[in-house]
Amino acid sequence: MESLVIQHLPAHTVLFDGACNLCNGSVQFLIKHDRKSVLKFASLQSVAGQKVLKHLNQPNLDLSTVIYYDGSKFHFKSAAALKIIRLIGLPYSIGNVFIIIPRPIRDGIYDLIARNRIKWFGRSAECMIPTESTKKLFIEDF
Repeated sequence: MESLVIQHLPAHTVLFDGACNLCNGSVQFLIKHDRKSVLKFASLQSVAGQKVLKHLNQPNLDLSTVIYYDGSKFHFKSAAALKIIRLIGLPYSIGNVFIIIPRPIRDGIYDLIARNRIKWFGRSAECMIPTESTKKLFIEDF
């Protein structure tokens, strides 16, 4: 039987660290460039994010890991990032060429940025609060 989490989680959901400035900036970028308006977002700190982590048996997963749910499968780190940019289209989907780089190398670069993201970009005291116009794109709970 499919988990209730999967039954209620919309396809094309991006889970991210809601207190990370780099992550929040990335989400704002995606919202602006998602011409088809298919992406949904949930912070890993939200009730929805915590339910997903529990479903994945990863309740203590490092918040530096972006997770993308395509409707049937979860993708992590560099694979998630590449799936997301492919979805938003040109010119950004050209970055999907990096799929030819073996995952351990891509994830190594991802991990380097993730380890330093707070030092380089800072951290918010609290998770990003969606504006009235973007509120419908965010999932708090299901």
